[in-house]
Amino acid sequence: MIDLSPLMAIGLLMVRPGALILGSPVFGGTYAPAQVKVALVVLLAIGLMPSATVPQAPSGVGLALLVGREMAIGLALGLAVHALIAAAEMAGHLAGFQIGLSYSAIVDPASGVRNNIVASLYGLIATITFLLSNGHHAFLRALSQSYVTLPMGPGAVGESLPQAVMAILALIFGLAVRIAAPLVAVLLLTEVGLGIISRVAPMLNVMVVGAPLRLLIGLVLLGIVAPAAVGVFAGSLDNVLQLGVRFAGVFR
Repeated sequence: MIDLSPLMAIGLLMVRPGALILGSPVFGGTYAPAQVKVALVVLLAIGLMPSATVPQAPSGVGLALLVGREMAIGLALGLAVHALIAAAEMAGHLAGFQIGLSYSAIVDPASGVRNNIVASLYGLIATITFLLSNGHHAFLRALSQSYVTLPMGPGAVGESLPQAVMAILALIFGLAVRIAAPLVAVLLLTEVGLGIISRVAPMLNVMVVGAPLRLLIGLVLLGIVAPAAVGVFAGSLDNVLQLGVRFAGVFR
């Protein structure tokens, strides 16, 4: 009879990095070929074999609970990266709506949803900043360390799960508002100025004048704010990593 325990051990070791790849748009979004993502998961599993201790695989319900816990830990780390990209895209939506670029949208291949140009731009800036700042190395180290702090085996969901979810949502909204606030504030003042002009000169067609004016001011501000957003994304990487580790630690 063939002993399948080594294959079972490798399969269990692939669950946590596989969930990280699945949940992170940087490591493997919907635009990445399935063969590439599978190969990356296999390489991560092979690299983690010396440091990870694989227990004796249970059967039935115990195996399902073990696989579910491994998936939850990997997804928790991946969703932290996804939160950074989501915050960038939300900032782009806020800025693009004020500029007037939300009338036409494109389908983002990373998320499959309709994003305006500014949202796609900010999402790409966040992704490139994450890679150039070696954020992927930090998360891979966190994945390896998770096998020490959260070894494979049965576990339970901690009471801090709601607080961890709220912390990630707060990161998304807070970071998005920080990035989009300068542009939104200036364009809001522009709208107020156009409103005053329309009262002073009623014969002036504000709809005709306002659209190109908002677009011109918005593009100039975008050229100023977009480079500064790189520093904001880079400064948020440590917080994102801590939130991911905190979220994964819920499934002890």
